[in-house]
Parts: sequence; structure tokens; C-alpha cells
Amino acid sequence: MTITSNIVDIPNRSIFHGTVTIENGKIKSIQPTEGKSNHFLLPGFVDAHIHIESSMLVPSEFARLAVLQGTVATVSDPHEIANVMGVEGVEYMINNGKQTPFKFNFGAPSCVPATTFETAGATIDVAGVRQLLENPAIKYLAEMMNYPGVLFEDPSVMAKIAIAQELGKPIDGHAPGLRGEDAKKYIAAGISTDHECFTYAEALEKLQHGMKILIREGSAAKNYEALHPLIDQFPDKIMLCSDDKHPDDLILGHINQLVARAVSDGHDVYKVLQAACINPVKHYELDVGLLKIGEEADFILVDNLTDFNVQATYINGVCVAKNGQVNFPKVTAPIINKFDTSLKTAVDFKIASLTPNKEMRVIKVIDKEIVTESFSTLPSIKEGLIIPDLEKDILKLTVVNRYFDAPPAVAFIHGFKFKSGAIASCVGHDSHNIIAVGTDDKQLAEAVNLIIKNKGGIAAVQNGQSMILPLPVAGIMTNADGRETAKAYALVDEFVKNEMGCPLTAPFMTLSFMALLVIPELKLSDKGLFDGRKFEFVS
Repeated sequence: MTITSNIVDIPNRSIFHGTVTIENGKIKSIQPTEGKSNHFLLPGFVDAHIHIESSMLVPSEFARLAVLQGTVATVSDPHEIANVMGVEGVEYMINNGKQTPFKFNFGAPSCVPATTFETAGATIDVAGVRQLLENPAIKYLAEMMNYPGVLFEDPSVMAKIAIAQELGKPIDGHAPGLRGEDAKKYIAAGISTDHECFTYAEALEKLQHGMKILIREGSAAKNYEALHPLIDQFPDKIMLCSDDKHPDDLILGHINQLVARAVSDGHDVYKVLQAACINPVKHYELDVGLLKIGEEADFILVDNLTDFNVQATYINGVCVAKNGQVNFPKVTAPIINKFDTSLKTAVDFKIASLTPNKEMRVIKVIDKEIVTESFSTLPSIKEGLIIPDLEKDILKLTVVNRYFDAPPAVAFIHGFKFKSGAIASCVGHDSHNIIAVGTDDKQLAEAVNLIIKNKGGIAAVQNGQSMILPLPVAGIMTNADGRETAKAYALVDEFVKNEMGCPLTAPFMTLSFMALLVIPELKLSDKGLFDGRKFEFVS
């Protein structure tokens, strides 16, 4: 098979008209020719860090949407399903992904559970990490979220790092805001990347200590604006990633969107493409071709080098997507899950006022960030109970243990701005207990119970109206069609924004991070309110 096009040679910073010959899935030759084409051929895009589970789709359905955007591979951390199902969950992701031509590259989750301060569904200990890393399908040790464990040389943390080093596999980092000597020590332990930088100064400091920086632009966490100058300054040390991408966003675009944005902002197109196509392949030693003779024929055709509208995607020399149509079939994916908690009542979410005139802590949401702030205020009290204060946008937040019956943890949060109603989700990083926010206890219970009845999903209720997107696979994904799921998700998302008045860019994604204890400042687990800076519970 031959394809003639304008060929983009990223390493040599040139474009020439030529013909690519493909044989047995690999590039046999690349020959310059006379002429001009109305499309450009370049290596496929690679998402350098993503949790497939956050698309709410099983890998095979994620793949059917991603190839339409020119993505040929991902560096995928199956941390989310691992916290629910353990090694079985990781193997589920690998096996399902293998049934497609898409190149999933899974890591061995390093922090299952993420912390000891929450209830997860599984544990992956040092022996489990070795078992996974010895699997050829596992390419790296996934994000080491327990950076205090690295700094204090926790034996199990250091053992997991040592196994990855022994087997020659890269180690991903996760250390938001870590600076100074602590950052140096963390990097010196062998941590090679970070996707959590939210300021230019932080990223620059980590780069100077030898780390590679991933610029993240996902559905909720968006750090491109702060970090994009690094693309031109450190072209060999920058990668692009989404981390978490909801299905309605994936329908609109993936890494191709970020590439177009960076070029539009004036960044050198070859440096942008190096970050999007080449650096992840080299860093993780992926089996992804880079338009070289003898390598896999993994490439895309785009209409121009400004908008990067994808016309066709090839993986191993096979056209897997063309003109908006996917060329491989849907996979029938089985359901696995772990979910065992009883229905709740409004009484379960009540908080008694025990100390008069004492301020309470409130989590403050920051739109487009997964970090939070916090403040203290006197609570609103009615009939001896602390209640939400809608005028001040102080709503009730709860995390409900999904793995066994336990009293819900309850706190207060600012930033969702509902005047009535509640939303709930079983996508609650990292342990995926049920997390919900609402204006009153009755509607909180209604939203939580929708999740329990469906054994996972996202839900919204308001004044008798209710919407639910069931997520039966581990309580966090669906095996349904990706496009249909995207539409269903968009309907719930629009209801929350338009009918309930939530101003957040991605309400459900933001909600999911309110239980992410390893990200400062103040979060809530099923065991209580947690200070992510001090790494301890607070009252």
C-alpha cells in the first residue's frame, strides 16, 4: 500500500511531498516525489497521561472516539479501576484494550489505595506491583501520588520504585506544588515526570532538576495557560496530556485540540508536534511508529498545520478512522463491579451543632483546577442542625462508602451555586466512593440513592426531576456505545448547568476531585475532612 502526501518530518523540521510505502504494517520506504497534496501526513498523537476510566468508557469504546481525533496511543494509568477491583481491574483494562488496534500503554498503579485515610475496594501491595511490572503489557510505574512516602522513604513506596528501576521501566510523578529541597529529593528518587504543575515557576524548577513536564488540559484541570511557554523553551522535555477527559469533550477533540491551540498561540509547530507525537514514545519506549523506515505505520492525515482537522488515522498500516467514521467494530465488554451499601435517608446527612459560635471549615472550589482553597465561617443553624446557606453558596458535601455500610462523611463546600437540588457520582477519586453535593438532605439522599440503585453512575435531582447515567463497569465506566454515552452525559451536564445554575466548567469532574486527598488543600473522604497539606484529618 502507498500513500502520497505532504510529509511532515518533525526531527528535521521540514515538509516535503512524498510517497510512503507500507508493507506488513510497517513503513518500507519514504520517497520524495514531485507534486503537492491537500493534506499533511505526520505521526499520530499520543496522550502522555490519561485515566481512561474518566472518559466513563471502557478502553475499546474510548479507542473508537480517540482515533477520530488522530490519537494512536495513550499512556494510561488504570489507577481508578485498580482502586475498585485491584489487579483484576488492571487486567480487565489490558484485555479489553487488546481487542482493538489502538495502542493502549498501561502502567502499574503505584498507590492503591491512594492513601490510608479513605476506604478503597482493593489493595495492590509490593508483590502486586511486581506482578504487574513483569507483565510486558505494563510499560511503567504509574504516578507516585504518595510523595510524602517518597520524602520520608516509606519502605513499601521505595520498594515499588526499586522494582521499576530494576526492570528498567519509567516512574511517573504526581507532586502538585512541591518545591525546593522536597522537589529535589522526590525527583532524585527516580521520579521522571509530573503532570500536576499549576504554575510556570513550579514547572521550571522541576525541569531544572531533571524532570519532564506534562502540560495537562483535561475536562476539569486546565494548566495549559500557565505552562505553555515551556513548549518552545524545553521542546525535548515537554509532553501533552489530558489526564481526565469526559466523553462529551472527547467527541469534540483530544490532543489535536491542544496542538492547534499551541500553534495558534505562536509556538513553533515542530516543537509542538515533538511534544505531542515524539517525546512520549521515546520517554516510555512505546511500540509506536514515528514515520521512520522499518517502524510501525502509525500516522495521521490532517487538512492543514493550523487547525489539525483529522482526515484519517492509521495504526500498523491499517486505516482505523476516516472522515469521521471508525473502521473497527464495537467490542462486547463484560461487567465487573464491587458495590455493597444500603440506601440512605435524609437523616443520614444531618449534622448537629455542638458548639455555639464556633466557625466551621468550608472547601472552596477553584474552577478548572483540582486544587482547592478553604475558609472558615459561622454556620447557619436551624433547630440545632447545621444547614446549607444558599445565600453564601455554602452547600452540603458528602462522601458515602460504597463498599460496605458506614455513616456518610459530611462537610460544606462553596462554588457549586445550586439554589435547589443535588448531584452525585461514583466517580470519586481515588477510591470511588459515592460523592454528592446538594442544597438539602432530602435531595442529597435522592441523588445518592440513584447511584446505589444503579451500582455506579452520575446523577442529578432537582425538585422531583431526576437524571442518571448508569456506569455499571466497576461503578465508574459503561460498556455502552461511546457516542451515545457522550450524548447522555451531555444531557446531565447541561441540566446541572442550565437548570440548577452551576457555573463550573465541568461540575461532575470537579466534584470527583473533592475526594482526592493527595491534592491540597481541603478535601473529604468517607472517613472525614482532610488537610492535603498537613496530610491529616481535621475537625
